[in-house]
Amino acid sequence: MTLARRALLLGAPALWLPSRALAGAQVEEPLADAVRTALAASVADAAPPKPRFDTVETRLAYLRWLGAASEKLKRRKAEHHTRVEFLEALWYESRRAGLETSLVLGLVQVESGFRKYAISSAGARGYMQVMPFWARVIGDGDPRRLFHLQTNLRFGCTILRHYLQRERGDMFLALGRYNGSRGRAEYPNLVFGARRQWQVTPGT
Repeated sequence: MTLARRALLLGAPALWLPSRALAGAQVEEPLADAVRTALAASVADAAPPKPRFDTVETRLAYLRWLGAASEKLKRRKAEHHTRVEFLEALWYESRRAGLETSLVLGLVQVESGFRKYAISSAGARGYMQVMPFWARVIGDGDPRRLFHLQTNLRFGCTILRHYLQRERGDMFLALGRYNGSRGRAEYPNLVFGARRQWQVTPGT
């Protein structure tokens, strides 16, 4: 394991990590028309609404999570507004896709080190290191939009949910497919290890 990957697994600050994104390469595969249409609908651009809660308790739980996650993220994103905007968007997009928020945070940590403009050697872009071909297959064809905060998170979460369904709920295999390393343990284990750092309350 490289020094940088060991640091990610152990939760060391990302400030000193190399600028190269630690991403693999999602493989472009033929999609059935129905699947392509469903994915395209899932990534249709719409700003995330401010969260609304049925009870005071669920609102307070969300605010506790937001405060704790913001404090943990401070080393990587110093500006308060930028940090909160990122966390609000990630919380919304992960929940929208039916994914555990802490898992998506762990994936972002491993893939890009929370760098908005990260580009991997394979050309994957942004926080969740989305390959440009996805913009053509299920988006508007403009790969520059993958650097937009919400667009990148929505693409990434939608793609991971798609892979999870393909793998019949097996997150280990879904993460491997997301990274282009299906069947190998290193990448899923890195994400699972990073996820533990972001688990504030059960279910997050």
